[in-house]
Amino acid sequence: MPIDVHLVLRRDGVAGPEVLLSRRAGPVYATGLWHLPSGHLDPDEDMVEAVIREAREETGVLIDDEDVTAAVTVHHRPPTGSRSRLGVFFEVRRWSGRPRIMEPDRCDALGWYPMDELPGPMVAYCRAGLDAYRAGVPAAVHFQRPDDPVAHAPGGPDRTRLLIGPTADRSEMPYRLRVFAERAVGRITRATEVSRVRTGSRVWRLSGPGGGTWYLKRHRGPKFHAREVAAYRTWVPALGPRAPRLVAADTAARAVVVTALAGHPLHGMVLDAAAEARVQHSLGRLARALHRSAPERNGGTSAAADEVERHLEEARPHLADGDEHLVLALAGTYAELPRPALVPTHGDLQYRNVLLTEGGEPLLFDFERAEYATATRDMVRIGDTWTGRPDLRAAFLAGYGRPLTPDEELRLDCEAAFDAVSGIAYGTGHDDPEVTERGRRTLRRLHTVLSGRTPVSDPRPADPATPTEGYPS
Repeated sequence: MPIDVHLVLRRDGVAGPEVLLSRRAGPVYATGLWHLPSGHLDPDEDMVEAVIREAREETGVLIDDEDVTAAVTVHHRPPTGSRSRLGVFFEVRRWSGRPRIMEPDRCDALGWYPMDELPGPMVAYCRAGLDAYRAGVPAAVHFQRPDDPVAHAPGGPDRTRLLIGPTADRSEMPYRLRVFAERAVGRITRATEVSRVRTGSRVWRLSGPGGGTWYLKRHRGPKFHAREVAAYRTWVPALGPRAPRLVAADTAARAVVVTALAGHPLHGMVLDAAAEARVQHSLGRLARALHRSAPERNGGTSAAADEVERHLEEARPHLADGDEHLVLALAGTYAELPRPALVPTHGDLQYRNVLLTEGGEPLLFDFERAEYATATRDMVRIGDTWTGRPDLRAAFLAGYGRPLTPDEELRLDCEAAFDAVSGIAYGTGHDDPEVTERGRRTLRRLHTVLSGRTPVSDPRPADPATPTEGYPS
C-alpha cells in the first residue's frame, strides 16, 4: 500500500491558527488545486525523514526530527479507481527558514491560510486530513467513489469518516529527555513545558519529590547548545548566584539541566523610575563581571556586519525610506573603525532574559547566544530601554564602571543598526511583531540622532576637541 506524508506547518495568526498550503501546477496530479506540502516515501526512508525531506524540497524550511509530531492518519481511496493508500499527516510548529516556492514547475502559489478559511479548490484527500486534524481525532477513512471529483466540493457528499481515540499531550517531555533529566537530578514528579512562543528551543520546568526545581532545555541546534554549555562551564560562574548553575549536559540530545532561580520575569514588569534605574545599575555590574570573566581576544570582523547584506535583502520590503542607506553607511563606517577587543558576552542581554528577586536584584539567564564579541554588542538590546531615558543609560554605565569611548559610541550605533535589520528580517518572516517593532524603533532613533550631524560614513567627529559630539549619549 502506498504511504504519503503530509506537512501541517502551523503558526498562530491574527484570526487563529494558520497552515501553509501550496497550489499544484504543471503536469502533476490535481494541478490547480490547493494541497499541503506532501510526498511519497523514498525506499528505506522512514516517515519522519520523509516529511522533513519534503518540507525542505518543497518549501525550503528546515525541521528537526524532535519537532515533528503525529497529527492524523487517513486511509484514502481516490476516485480514479486506484488502490487505497495511507496518508500520515504531521504537525510542525517549530522550524527554521522562511517558506518559499522551491519547485516552480510543480507549484505556482504558496501561502498561509486560517484553519477556518481554507482556500478552494482543494484536493479532497487533503481536506479530509485537515478536517480530521481540526476535529482532534487520530485517524479517518476517506474512500471516494468513481464519480467523485478530485477536488473538495463544498456542499457535496461527505466521504470522510472520523475515528475517535486518545490524543497525546503535545507538551509532554520526550522519553529520552526524561531519562537524561532523571539521571542528572533523580526522579521527576512533574515536567511542565514553559517554552517561549516562536522560539526553536524547548524548555521544561522539572519538579522532584523533595520539592527541588530545575529547568531542562533542549536547544534548536548544535551551535546554540555548544555556546550555552561553554558559557556555563567557563564564564557564568563569575556571576555567582545571579545566574543558573549547569547541572548536566547531553551533547547528543542537545540538552542541558540547570538550577532554578527565585525571581519574577522583568519583561513586562512596571517599575518606577528609581527602581528601574537601580536594576539597570545592577545589570551594568553583571555585564562587567561577565565581560571580565576571561581574557580579552583580538577582534576581527563582526558577524553581524558580514551578514548585513543578506539581512537587508530579506528586510528590504519592510524598511522605511532611508533605512537601507543609513544601514549601508553605518556598515561602511564600521569597517573603518579600529579592530576592537573581544570579551565574553551574553549575546542577548535584554529584559526578556532577566528575573527580578523580591529584593529588586536582577538575575541573568539564557546563555545560548553567549560568545566572544565586542562589549558594546551586549548593550545593543538592553539599549532599546534607554530610548527617552538617559537616566537608565547613565545608571547602566555607572554599574559597568566606565563610560564608552568615542569609538565604542559609534560602534554601538553600527551594531544597533545591524541588529535592527536582522530583527526586521526575522520578525516579519516569523510573525514576531515585538522583534520587528524593536528593529523599526531602533532605526527611527538612529535617524533622529544622526540626522544633521557628522556624516555617519565618517568614523571620527569633525572637531577633535569634542570627541563625542554628533553621537548618541
